[in-house]
Amino acid sequence: MQRIYKTTPQGELAIHIFEPDTDEQTAAIVFFFGGGWTGGNPQQFFPHCQHLSERGMLAASAEYRIKSKHNTSPYECVEDGKSAVRWLRAHADKLNIDPNRIASGGGSAGGHVGACTGTVPGQDAPDEDMAISSRPNAMVLFNPVVDVAGLKRLAERFPRDPRAISPLQHVCSNQPPTIIFHGTNDTTVPYEQAQRFTKAMHKAGNTCELCAYEGKGHGFFNYGRDDGSAYEQTVAQMDDFLVQLGYLDPK
Repeated sequence: MQRIYKTTPQGELAIHIFEPDTDEQTAAIVFFFGGGWTGGNPQQFFPHCQHLSERGMLAASAEYRIKSKHNTSPYECVEDGKSAVRWLRAHADKLNIDPNRIASGGGSAGGHVGACTGTVPGQDAPDEDMAISSRPNAMVLFNPVVDVAGLKRLAERFPRDPRAISPLQHVCSNQPPTIIFHGTNDTTVPYEQAQRFTKAMHKAGNTCELCAYEGKGHGFFNYGRDDGSAYEQTVAQMDDFLVQLGYLDPK
């Protein structure tokens, strides 16, 4: 199922929804694709959505504005991520989902978008209903950019102060429980970013589980990568994490 969740000056944005086969209210998750805030496609997380919908929760993969298609910056990416979470919550009754069990997820730049929805204040679309929270109840992040300010080579992509949308700089108490998957040999988004973010989350009293994949590089988790074992393993760990939160029933 595909729905338009937002209309922007650059065009409409779709959210691709995989519904579980149940009449009961379920949890939900929305994924954001990777691509350096410049490219990418929601189909990246369709396999994850398929798995989770078959396991009994609503799963979605959202479009968001990107530089190659919309000539926008990472700030619009973050705004759109927040809009997608808010849209799910606003339509909880129609979608038969629990508005208090909505997770965000994503990989690389999409992991940054997902992380920002749970940590960064503001950056909301001005015409949306602020009475409906854009903050997720959990986060599932795959080699996410969590310290934008620390990646100097990306400075040209941020026309304004990058700290405004840098998750690490906004960690505080009472933020969503989080799981992070990261390869220790990632040369695109250094593994130590995930380590520092996890340490900051723990110091703030938040739940944050870092799953290190020794010797793996960027994007190791994707469906169809190498022999598929990393995809299967990360999906199993994601599944366990969501079971612990009560978003999925145990297998």
